Parts: sequence; C-alpha cells; structure tokens
Amino acid sequence: MPHLLRTSRLFAWFFLTGLSLAVIVGSGFYLYLRPGLPPVEQIMDIKLQTPLRVYSKDNRLIAEFGEKRRAPITIEQIPTIQLQAFMAAEDSRFYDHYGVDIKGLARAAVELVSTGSIQSGGSTITMQVAKNYFLSRDRTFIRKFNEILLAIQIERELDKPQIFELYLNKIYLGNRAYGIAAASQVYYNKPVNELSLAQMAMLAGLPKAPSAYNPLANPQRATQRRDWILGRMKEHGYISPDAYELAIQAPVTATYNATETEVDADYVAEMARAEMVRRFGEDAYTDGYTVTLTVDSEDQQKATDALRDGLEAYDHRHGFRGPIGELDADTLANGDLSAAMLNYPRVESLMPAVITKVDDDKGEARAHVRRFGPAVMPFESMKWASRYKTQNYTGSEPTKPSDVVSAGDVVYVRVEEIATVQATPDASDTEETQAPTLDQPVRVSLMQVPDVEGALISLKAKTGAIESLAGGYSFSQSKYNRATQAQRQPGSTFKPFLYLTALESGMTPATIYNDAPIVFDDAGAGWRPENSGGRFEGPTTLREALYRSRNLVSVRLLRDLGISRTLDYLEQLKVPTEGMPSDLSLALGSGHLTPMELARGLAVIANGGYDVKPYLIETITDVNGETIYQAPEVVLCDTNCDTEDIQPVPADDPVNAPAVTAEAEPETRIMRRLADERSAYILHSMMRDVIKRGTGRRARALGRDDLAGKTGTTNKQKDTWFAGFNHDIATTTWVGFDQPAPLGRREYGASTALPIWVDYMEVALEGTPSAFMPRPNGIVNIRINPETGKRARPGEEGRFEIFKEEDAPAALAAGDEGRTGSGSGGSDLSRQIF
Repeated sequence: MPHLLRTSRLFAWFFLTGLSLAVIVGSGFYLYLRPGLPPVEQIMDIKLQTPLRVYSKDNRLIAEFGEKRRAPITIEQIPTIQLQAFMAAEDSRFYDHYGVDIKGLARAAVELVSTGSIQSGGSTITMQVAKNYFLSRDRTFIRKFNEILLAIQIERELDKPQIFELYLNKIYLGNRAYGIAAASQVYYNKPVNELSLAQMAMLAGLPKAPSAYNPLANPQRATQRRDWILGRMKEHGYISPDAYELAIQAPVTATYNATETEVDADYVAEMARAEMVRRFGEDAYTDGYTVTLTVDSEDQQKATDALRDGLEAYDHRHGFRGPIGELDADTLANGDLSAAMLNYPRVESLMPAVITKVDDDKGEARAHVRRFGPAVMPFESMKWASRYKTQNYTGSEPTKPSDVVSAGDVVYVRVEEIATVQATPDASDTEETQAPTLDQPVRVSLMQVPDVEGALISLKAKTGAIESLAGGYSFSQSKYNRATQAQRQPGSTFKPFLYLTALESGMTPATIYNDAPIVFDDAGAGWRPENSGGRFEGPTTLREALYRSRNLVSVRLLRDLGISRTLDYLEQLKVPTEGMPSDLSLALGSGHLTPMELARGLAVIANGGYDVKPYLIETITDVNGETIYQAPEVVLCDTNCDTEDIQPVPADDPVNAPAVTAEAEPETRIMRRLADERSAYILHSMMRDVIKRGTGRRARALGRDDLAGKTGTTNKQKDTWFAGFNHDIATTTWVGFDQPAPLGRREYGASTALPIWVDYMEVALEGTPSAFMPRPNGIVNIRINPETGKRARPGEEGRFEIFKEEDAPAALAAGDEGRTGSGSGGSDLSRQIF
C-alpha cells in the first residue's frame, strides 16, 4: 500500500510537472507569437480581391479585368442547405466550438490512421478564415499555432454568421473562382440560390482540393467527394434519405462558363481599363471598382458590327487572297483535323476550317471547322472570291467551287446555320471550352480576315460623351486603337474647317471662285492640284464647291484667307495643328489628325460652335457601391464663363480628366463658344447639301433631312473618310491600311467609309426626332443669281441663299448690278478666278 501510494504520488508529480511545462511552453509560444498576430478588426477592413467590371450606360457588361473571379455575397443570400453542405464537408461542429474543434482534430487523426487520408479535415472553418485572410500557406508548426491562436481570437470578436460569410467569400474553388457566388457562375452559370442539392454538394467538395476534386478536370473523383458529402448531410439530418438517393443519382452537370460580356466593345473596354490603371494603379484590378461608361450598348454593338461589315465588303470587292494554310493528304485522310485546326486562331466570328472535299457537280465544298466539325460550303458563298491580283484588278469570276478552293486548303469561314447543337466539353481547345456535337453538318460561308482597317467614333455633340467607338476589325488581332491613335490625312473632311474660316472672315455661300486648273511654282517644283475625276466647273459658289468637293476652289480659298490666318483659326477651334503643313496643300487635308480629333472638331461644328472635350467614363463606384467619381455636368456657355468650376483637361489626356476622386472634380465643365453661331448655322446648311446633292448622297437612304456631312479621300486613295452629324450626334468613320497604301482607284470616302456611317447611324438615330441647329438672330434669306452670287433681279432665274446680315449682297439699284456679294474685303473677281 505505501508502495502504491508512492507510485501514485510519483505519477501525479510527473503529470503536474508535464502539465506545468506544457502550460509554460504554450504560454511562451503565445507570448512570443501574440505581438505578431493582426488585430481581428482588420479582417473587416480587408478588401476582397474583386475584379474591375466595365458597364455600358444601360448597365450591360462590357468587360471584366482581374486575375480572380469574385462576386461578394452576404450570408443571407446563401440557401441554408448550401451552408450545411459546407459544414458537412469542412466543419460539422462549426456552431458548437470556439474556433478549434478538438473532436474534429481527433476524428481527422482516426481517418488518417484507418484510411490513409483525411476526408473531413482537421481545420475548422474559423481556422481556414484565419489562414486565408492573414497567414501564409506554409506547412510549418509556427504557422499552425498562429492559425489556432488567431481562430480563437476571431471567435471572441466576430459572430458565427460573420465568420461563415467571410469564409464563403474568400475560399478558392478552382478555375479562378474565388467565393461561392463566383464558383456557382463558373461551374453552373447560375446564382447560388438556383443550384440543385447535387450541385451544392459538388461545390462544397472543392475547398479541400480544388484541382483534384474539380468536376471539369476529374469528374469521377469529384463525384465520389460529392457523394461522401451527401452522405454526411444525411447523417447529420440536413437532408432526407429520399433527397440523398436522388442527389447521388444526379449526373455531373458542371461546365466551364466564362464571364459573358453583353457588348462587343474591346477597344472601349481597353480605354476604360487604361484610365482606371492610370487613376488607381494595380489596385484597379483587385479593389472591386465598377465603371459605367457613356456608351450605349445597342449603338456600340452596331458600331462594331458596321465597321466589320464595311471592311469585309471592301475586302470582298478586291478578291480572294488564297488559303491561309494547307494540310497534306496524309493528315487530311488520317490526321486529327480538330487538333490541326488549333494551329490557326479564331478571329472574331471567323473560324478556321480545312477543305476536305470539293464537289463541282453538287456545287459545294465539304470542310471541317474548328469547334464545329463537318460543314458544307455552298458555291453561292464563294462567288465573290475572284482571285486577288492587285488593289485595282482581280481575276475572272469563279464558276465552280474548284475555281476557289482545293482539298487540304485551310481557310476562314463564317458559320451561317446550325441544325442541332448539344454542348459537350472540349478540353483540347484552350480558347473555347465548349464544343458542339452536331447531328448534321453546319452551313458555312467562305471568308477571309480583311487586310484593310478602319475606325468609327461617335460623340454626343453638346457634351462630348462617347456614344460608341470601334478601333479596328479585331482587338484580339491588333490592340492598336485606330480611333484614338492613328494619325492620318483627313483629305476633304478637313474642308469644313477651311470653309468655316472663310465664313468667319466675311465670305458667304454665294462667294464665287473659279474651279479651273492652277499651277504653283515653288522653288522650281510645280504643283498642279486636281479635282477628283479631272473635271473643272468654272465659276462656282462656295456652297457648290463644298458639296461637290472641288479641290481647286479650296486651294484658291486658302490662298486668299492666308495659311497663317487659317492655322490660327484652327487653334481657336482647338483642332491640333502640330501635324498641319504650312503650304497650300493644307486645303486638301494633307495634315494629320486622328479620327477622334476629327470627330471632336466635327462636334464643335455640330453643336453650333461650342468647345467639346470627349470623355468616356460616366461614373466609378467602389466595392461597396459608393460613387467615387461622377463625370462633371457639361454646360455650354456664351458669356460670363469665368467660374471657379472650370478645370481644363490636360492636352495629353483627351478622353478623361485626371482626377482620382469626385471631390477633386469640378461639378460642372464649362464649354465656351469657339465659333460664331451664325457661321456654324450657315455651314450646317452647306454641309446638308453634301448629302442632298453632293458626294454624300448615299446617306439619303436614312430618309432624314437633318443630316450634314463631308466625304474625304486623300491622294492615291490611301485614306477614305466620312464625317457627318445632326445637331445632337457627330460620327466619323475612316478606312485605310495601317501602313498607308492605295485602297484602289475606284475606292473613295463615299464607297468605303460612308456605307459604314450609314449602317451605324441607322441604329443610332432610330426613333429620334430631327435635330436642327436653331436659327440664330442676324441671319437673312436672299434670292441670288447662282452664276454671279449677286442678288437676282425680278424675273431672273435664281435661288435663295442665307447670309449674315452684314455680309448680304447689297440691294440692287435700277441699272446697277451691285456688289459681287463675295464679302471678301474688296478683292475683285479676277483675283478669285486667277
């Protein structure tokens, strides 16, 4: 008995000593690690890495930027059964422990010993929150001890729903999906509250090993994990046996669903992204900003489509340049055609395809199209494909499919008709994760990626808001934004600025100039400007000279106005002059402007002469939905415009003001008058004649009488333009090659750029009333003789013209022919003629 007592005391002593040592060591670790632990309050201030999202003004998603897909969600928005699925998988005693679950750790140890693996895990949800928000993922004892201490601290300061919400928004669930809301969209393209029980259990199985249990990469292992979780849910009474049986029999329905953009506007999206990075740096990609742009989704989509259609139409007119590749006979007969097509990129809606058979008797070719498989290409879709020879010549028109393609040719096609499609995974294709299985061949048309490029920019004339913008045929093919970056010669679209200068200088639409040959001898080198077509009309009014785009009149007009005076007026209009020549070729648009700069100058004319600063971003909101930037209200101002609200936009930032916060922005942006409203009004009238009876007649197809514009074609047809407007909207289109080269001798602004403009404006103007500039005071209508520009005598043939009161032709006295009405400061007719 004494021996037993001594033994018991010895064991008690050892136990107490060990316990004391454990307490001392634990306390030491705690005292050592505690100062390095972050305060729990910090967890509520941590910004989840949420991507930058860009929307149109009518709330259509344009783009999403950021490595992590995440859509924060509150716990109230998550179904209870989904919460229970995560608890069954990760922490069934979540509502019973205080951050560390001793029973759970013991259970995990038993699972490890008995099965060689841990199904349910030893870390609680709270410990995972501590690890995901604050700690590294290093597998060290120190990190694990920190995790336990921080979990206990979190449990003391946050309630269970808060902890669970943090967990469900932070966890990584594979395929760049962070958080339950993002994963629900990525795998099932549904919000969380629409998932089935089987789908909920599948998502709950991902946190343990997002790759190993991924239903896309390993559906078999993912199903086993799902069924185990469903079993755990049944054991805990979360679901009934019947619900369990139905769920484990459910097939794997997960598919990869990338974020679906609703508007094809890559160039606009890139402009917004660059501006956000300029304002916020790399945080723009992670801090959950939402950017709302000025563009309208329908107009923007039409701008993209109209530009592509116009470039394709030009490309078809100039013939087929041949296949983009070729497969040999062995590959064609025995190879994997789908794999071979992966070597050729998709370009927007154009898909690479290999011709497998040509059947002239049936009038068709058979093809294998990337992602779609077998296809039929009828000869009707190939009739355009005369062989390209030069920009001015093509071969003879094809009469049968074999005149165009041969077996083994790799070409681009557009899918026109699909009979029956069932989506199936296609893991071999890294660009598109969905490949259709077809019951019968698709119908396709022969296409090719255009070599020619173009741009379209449309502005609200009175505010400068960008309504739509397309910077090229394909952003994926070329990131170069021609709308804002391409410095090109504007050709005759420059003439409205020259004629506005003339109207501001006292000339009138009735001023007569001679449309006749002229030669300028400059240091022995003769320059002989010509009209398009080589014809000359003789004495011509400025109105007719503008709508007929007579080059010789424009040159003589610039000579009389003076080059320096004209450049000074361009600077007054804030049209860039750095790329303008200091010679008479300026009259023919030989300077350089971007489509954006030309569109902005056109908007000044369209709105009646007020300054315009193009801008793209309407609002910026943070992750909490708070507006941190609002574009200033635009106010057009004639007099007394000096206010403290005025804040100029730097010259190197033509699209947006540089402020980062709303507090630094002015509440209003004052736009001062740059041109006399009467001169602008008269120019509107003259430019409407370009469409009514001049080079822009094709725009009459829109059936509107409020449209004005100007075509433009540069020397050797290297750049072609159309710039047009009404009082509300100004739109400019350009077509040309990136490396300037002739477009072809039959290609002009009216045949290349104008059809794009018409196609776009049909949608942009749909349902809108006519928008004319209001007639200002000081304008008179006088009947003139169009051959002399003088007032017409009674009984004499004439037409009405509009004038500023002070520039109107003098009243005719009996027997007196009166002044010429040129208003050119006394210059006589002979100087205008010669």
